[in-house]
Amino acid sequence: MQSQLTVRLPNSLDKEIKSFAKKFHIKRSDVARMALQKFLEEFQRENEKKPYDKAKNLIGSVSSGISDLGESHRKHLLRQFRKNA
Repeated sequence: MQSQLTVRLPNSLDKEIKSFAKKFHIKRSDVARMALQKFLEEFQRENEKKPYDKAKNLIGSVSSGISDLGESHRKHLLRQFRKNA
């Protein structure tokens, strides 16, 4: 059983959809169905990503200014604890 969905569109978007539908000889409802399907596929793909995939563009984007932080992180943490104690 098919269901119906009513959507209000801004005039500019409606104009674009009409133009697209006319250019490719399809119905406006087909354009809407294709757009919704594409959106849902992209959304599902985004949610299936691992946490690393979501944050990998952030890795290395911030600098602490401490050149040996990875090697001597314990030493630097202890120094900060003593400083703030």
